[in-house]
Amino acid sequence: MKLNRQFEQIHQSSTVAIADRVLALKASGRNIIPLHVGDPNFSTHPKILDAAINAIHEGLTHYGPSRGYQDLRLAIASKLARINTASPAKSMSYDPESEILVTHGGVHAYYLAMQSILNPGDEVLIPDPSWATHTNMVKLLRGSVVHVPALAKNNFVPPIAAWEKALSPKTRAIVVSYPANPTGVYPPIEYFQQLQKFTGEHNLWLVSDEVYENLYYEEKPVSAGAFSNVKNRTILVNSLSKTYAMTGWRVGYLAAPKRVIDNALKAGQNSITCVAPFIQKAAMFALSDDEVQSNVAEMRYAYAHRRKIVLEIHREYEKSPVCVTPPQGAFYFFLDFRALKMSSQEICERILDETGVGLIPGTAFGKLGEGFVRMTIAASDADVETGFRAILDWAEKRRRPR
Repeated sequence: MKLNRQFEQIHQSSTVAIADRVLALKASGRNIIPLHVGDPNFSTHPKILDAAINAIHEGLTHYGPSRGYQDLRLAIASKLARINTASPAKSMSYDPESEILVTHGGVHAYYLAMQSILNPGDEVLIPDPSWATHTNMVKLLRGSVVHVPALAKNNFVPPIAAWEKALSPKTRAIVVSYPANPTGVYPPIEYFQQLQKFTGEHNLWLVSDEVYENLYYEEKPVSAGAFSNVKNRTILVNSLSKTYAMTGWRVGYLAAPKRVIDNALKAGQNSITCVAPFIQKAAMFALSDDEVQSNVAEMRYAYAHRRKIVLEIHREYEKSPVCVTPPQGAFYFFLDFRALKMSSQEICERILDETGVGLIPGTAFGKLGEGFVRMTIAASDADVETGFRAILDWAEKRRRPR
């Protein structure tokens, strides 16, 4: 019997392959330092747990509203307005009744967004390197991906000229995600102004995945939707996973024009029915509670401290073949191993086997990730320090003589 041929366009993830090897090594008794995972090493705040447990005891274990509970949609709308008060548009206003949809995590929000706007054969412009799911989802939905170079020399942000060069009559959307996974970069306000001007001139959707919006170490990043007169073509994807250490809860949201939400609602009703009611209540609490917001800031400070640990250690290795660029946001370093003239996959496999440190090859994020390796700082201070020193020591031993 025949299978869906769309899956022939997608390969099993090298990220998963590394994770599987880590599990196998752990099962064999090896002590592995997990610098490969994109999952906060903090626990969900206890008060969020209490909100979910209370909702369960109150009987919220049946179906809920497919749009999401009104109080959660109101909390999302309030949050969007609150965190973007310094934006060029002064605030971001979304109608919780028609322009916000609660989703089963950020991946589901992205799926609903693309399902709502794409027709078979439509082209979507996506930076290379970037998170692989952005590309894979378009392919699964029978769209066509055009990768736009996001080179290291340009701080991993495609120049506007690169978007223009990739444009064709079939182009329907641009997908961006800042702060970026795996590079940790985000562009200035002026870049988004130019990008929004570009999308407006060419009648394109701008889909912005902003799951790392609260993880920043420099000036606060701006939302792609934080400009006047752009809401009609901008789709915001977000989740509570990274900001609130809630990756396993699977709750996120879509903020978009009503006609997009109308389509997305149909897709959601016919894919998940609804997000679990008790999880929705926990999400509403997370977005609204002052103590939880303070905890978010504390987690960001902890990541900033680990970022500082990495940079200080790297300064000790003055002649290291590994180049390190400080990430502006997210919780990753995109380490540059190009001086070793080895593939990213081989580097990660050998470091794992020889030092017991788990990493992700840059090619998991696109062809232009070759020579780079993603290292997370979503790990304990001790693991970050011990693991990064082991990485640099390994690289020193393999430095090619000049």
